[in-house]
Amino acid sequence: MTGTSPLPLHKSSTLGHVSLHNPAVSSSPFPPSNPGRSRRITCQTMSCSSQTPAFPTLRTVTISYSDLKDKNTDLSMKIEEGFGPNGLGILSVTDVPGFSSLRQNLLHLAPRLANLPEEVKKELEDPDSRYNFGWSHGKEKLESGKPDMLKGSFYANPILDVPTTDECQIQRYPSYCGSNIWPSSALPELEVAFKALGKLIIDVGLMVAYHCDKYVSKGLNLSENEGLEQILGRSRCHKGRLLYYFPAEQREHVQNGHTTSSWCGWHTDHGSLTGLTCAMFKRDGVEIPCPDSAAGLYIRTRTDQIVKVVFGEDEIAYQVGETTEVLSRGYLCATPHCVLAPKGEEASCLDRSTFALFMQPDWDEKLNFPEQMHIHKELMLANTSLTFGEYTEKLLDKYYHLKT
Repeated sequence: MTGTSPLPLHKSSTLGHVSLHNPAVSSSPFPPSNPGRSRRITCQTMSCSSQTPAFPTLRTVTISYSDLKDKNTDLSMKIEEGFGPNGLGILSVTDVPGFSSLRQNLLHLAPRLANLPEEVKKELEDPDSRYNFGWSHGKEKLESGKPDMLKGSFYANPILDVPTTDECQIQRYPSYCGSNIWPSSALPELEVAFKALGKLIIDVGLMVAYHCDKYVSKGLNLSENEGLEQILGRSRCHKGRLLYYFPAEQREHVQNGHTTSSWCGWHTDHGSLTGLTCAMFKRDGVEIPCPDSAAGLYIRTRTDQIVKVVFGEDEIAYQVGETTEVLSRGYLCATPHCVLAPKGEEASCLDRSTFALFMQPDWDEKLNFPEQMHIHKELMLANTSLTFGEYTEKLLDKYYHLKT
C-alpha cells in the first residue's frame, strides 16, 4: 500500500450520539494508555459494579456474513465506521455458518487444558519460541514488570503445523517459524477444535480484508500484491491463542493476595487483524453469564476517550492491528484496548475462556513505515522499512522475557 494522507473517505457517526468520558485519575481501574503492549487479546462481557466509572457502552458495527461474502456489495461505509480514523477499530460479523458450535467446542477445552498435570503442560512448552508455540503460563510480563500469573495461553498456527523447515529462518524468527506442539495423548480433541475454529476465523477475516482493500483503494493506489487480503492470504504465520483465566482464589494466591482490576492491560495489537470470540465464563465447571456488567472490553478512542464495547456471543469480532494502520497509511486505525475483570463476591471462583486469532503478514513481508507515526515512536524510525518479523522481534525484546 502506498500513499500519504490518512483522511476519512466518509463522515463516520460511530461516536456521534454518546457523551464520552476522559480517563479517570490514578484510582481508576483504567490507567494511562500503554500502546506498546502487543500480542494480547480482548473480548467483552456484561453486568454491574458500583466501583467502576460509568463509561458509555457501544455496540460494534456489524456486517452480516451474506453481505461480507458478496464481493459486489459496497461495505465502505461499514468499514470506515468500524475501522476508520473516527471508528473504534473493531467490527463484528454476524450469522457465520458453523461458528457458534466451533466456539463452544474449543472454549470448553480451555479449562481441561489448563488443569492438565504440570508435567504434561511442561512438555507443551517451547522456550525457543519465547513461548509463542504451545503452553505459556507466567512467561509474559505485566505492566508492573512482574510475571503474569493470571492466565494460561496455548498458541498454535491453525493452518500450518510446520510453517518452514529452513533452519536459518527458524532461528531468526522462532516465534513464527516454530512448529505446533499438540497434547496428542492428553487432550487429542484440542488440535481438531483449535484448527477448525482458527481456519474459519481466518477465512472470514480474509473476506473482511477484501472489503478493507476496496475502501482503502478509494484513497490510495494499491497494486495487486499490496492489498491486505493478498498479504494475509500468502502469510505463513497466523497464530491462534486459546486463553484461560484462572479462578479468583488461584489468581490471588499467585499474586500474593493482591488482586488486579484488569484481565488484560492497555495495549494495541501489532498484527493486521485480530479475530475474537466472546468469552465463556464458568463456575465449578458450569457455564454462567458474567456477573459484572462493568467487566469486559474497553477501547480508548483516537480522541483519548474511553468506551466499553460489546458484541454478540454468536459473532466474530475483528480488531485492526498496528500493521494494518501502517500498510493503509492511517485509513484503517488501530486503537488501544483493555479487558476489565469482574469484581465483587459473585466474581469469586469464576474462570474465563476465550480465543483470539492473530492474522498477520508473513515474517518476510516488508513494512514501510510512514513519515508521520504515533505508534512505537521509541522503536521505529519514520520512512524506514522492516520486515514483519523484524518488527515483531523489536516488540518481543521490549515486552517479553528474552530467549535464554
